[in-house]
Amino acid sequence: MNDKPFYLTENFSGPFPDAKLALEEPDGLLAVGGNLKAETLLQAYSQGLFPWYSDDQPILWWSPNPRCVLHPNKLKISRSLKKTINKKIYEIRVNTAFRQVMQACAAPRKDEAGTWIDNDMLQAYCQLHELGHAHSIECWNNDELVGGLYGIKIGDMFFGESMFSKQTDASKVALEYLCNTIKPKLIDVQVHSEHMASLGTEMIGRDKFIEMVKSIAGKH
Repeated sequence: MNDKPFYLTENFSGPFPDAKLALEEPDGLLAVGGNLKAETLLQAYSQGLFPWYSDDQPILWWSPNPRCVLHPNKLKISRSLKKTINKKIYEIRVNTAFRQVMQACAAPRKDEAGTWIDNDMLQAYCQLHELGHAHSIECWNNDELVGGLYGIKIGDMFFGESMFSKQTDASKVALEYLCNTIKPKLIDVQVHSEHMASLGTEMIGRDKFIEMVKSIAGKH
């Protein structure tokens, strides 16, 4: 078993080491370093990895075990959320304000000291968006962006990155649109949270997740 993460050079171009070699502690860390080039990021996601780090750290690549996922047909819609959807309070737009969605997701939140979405991440994912791989689903109210989410789509799989809400249920409405209108076969939620669990996520083993990535996302 691997007892330390792999170290990648700045000109690393993939493929990554096997995600099964990720450390169980802390939480599936596989590799350190590398870069955020579009091809590197796509390679990472297609192998079941994602980058997550603070601005005082090098790039860290993770493959948690177990992995949090959402099957779109298992999304839990509460009575209050259903009312919000039926009232059509929000206008849903797709890919019209990707950078704004990322910036809103990066904004400080209650009880959090900082954000993992630094400027390098912002620029890298905006490039992925320009290349057609990263997407935003946005909730607008009177031409004001009030909620949304963004992530990477490879094949029929959506790798969710972050979501935000400035008005009641706005991010949940965006998620409902993703599940029931765009309809990917599987949504990667990465790590467990009580909020996402209330919406129907489940935990699956890393091996099963990687098998699903290969089957659903295929090769980019």
